[in-house]
Amino acid sequence: MPNAPFPMPNAQCPIPYSPLPMKDLTRRQFITVTALTAGFALAVHPISLATITTDATNLVAGEVKIPVKDGQIPAYRAMPASGSNFPVILVIQEIFGVHAHIQDICRRFAKLGYLAIAPEMFARQGDVSKITDIQEIVSKVVSKVPDAQVMSDLDATVDWAQKSAKGNIDKLGITGFCWGGRIVWLYAAHNPKVKAGVAWYGRLASDSTPLTPKQPIDLAATLKVPVLGLYGGKDDLIPNDTVEKMQQLLKTGTSGSEIVLYPDTPHGFNADYRPTYREKEANDAWKKLQDWFKKHGVV
Repeated sequence: MPNAPFPMPNAQCPIPYSPLPMKDLTRRQFITVTALTAGFALAVHPISLATITTDATNLVAGEVKIPVKDGQIPAYRAMPASGSNFPVILVIQEIFGVHAHIQDICRRFAKLGYLAIAPEMFARQGDVSKITDIQEIVSKVVSKVPDAQVMSDLDATVDWAQKSAKGNIDKLGITGFCWGGRIVWLYAAHNPKVKAGVAWYGRLASDSTPLTPKQPIDLAATLKVPVLGLYGGKDDLIPNDTVEKMQQLLKTGTSGSEIVLYPDTPHGFNADYRPTYREKEANDAWKKLQDWFKKHGVV
């Protein structure tokens, strides 16, 4: 049912939706996740032999705590061991949380000279790293995360990067995968400080709910920040006609955003720890990401 208003999750990378009411961001909320997992989320095992592992040589890398409105959330941070005033990249997780793959992505950015930081976006709703069933991750955790909470936590992360980690937020970029790909589009519309974004196979369209009132396709024509979308032509979660509609709407605006659609490529093609990984397309997309950030001043 590709055009159903509430997309059904699958084993590749489920896209959740929830009709639950919005919760206020107050200090009375309880943050359940206080530390990151050291490895891969249990739901993604077994891990592929193609998994890329980036070492931390000449880096400062590890977990940090980000002060937010109702306490603090854990995040993974990686940056060069020497220097300062680093350009900042926000790295937004898939539904599996800030597990080993997302942490490795941060180290890859740090090797390129960036301060990369991945805050745990599900910290209040639950620890997805310990859940083995993908459907349970969606129903019990991911479907309960409000966009307003995510935007607020990312604002707090940018503030932390500037004040506590030698980050230069005048050179601020964002990238994210699957669930995080959608967030890239939203945060680019939310925060004008963002210089550029790169969204990997994030959902573009669906019905509005109290938790998720706007979709990327609603924002395309008025977007000001340039976002590069990286999508697969054989993505069974994001129909090609939706991608094409997004492309047309982006052309009516002034952001200069673009979408690359890789033919015969599935959802999750950059997830090197999973069967959906496509090395050729992933490598090409990673190069396009670097070029995009350079072109738009995130260096």
